[in-house]
Amino acid sequence: MEWVRLIISVPFIVIGLLTLCVSVLGVFRFKYVLNRMHSAAMGDSLGILFILIGLMILSGFTFGTLKLMLIIMFFWLAGPVSSHLIANMEVTVNEDLEKECEVPEDGNI
Repeated sequence: MEWVRLIISVPFIVIGLLTLCVSVLGVFRFKYVLNRMHSAAMGDSLGILFILIGLMILSGFTFGTLKLMLIIMFFWLAGPVSSHLIANMEVTVNEDLEKECEVPEDGNI
């Protein structure tokens, strides 16, 4: 039974690590701060989800699995909120935003 859980969980963990690596590559390759932040936020959410699902499968149904579910919920709630706040701050503070990207007439994202 241990081998079955290991075989099922390893692909999830590997996919999560690859997602995080691609996200880091996007952070270094993009030039504008909002593009970098988008890459980091999307990769972070998806990568952590896959890794924690793999760890939940690997550990079986225990109290630790419930803790991992709470971690997933916390990251999925806190990550987009913090990304939005950082993006909103960049839009309000950056004076040269029109040079970097298209901005709607009302200035809202």
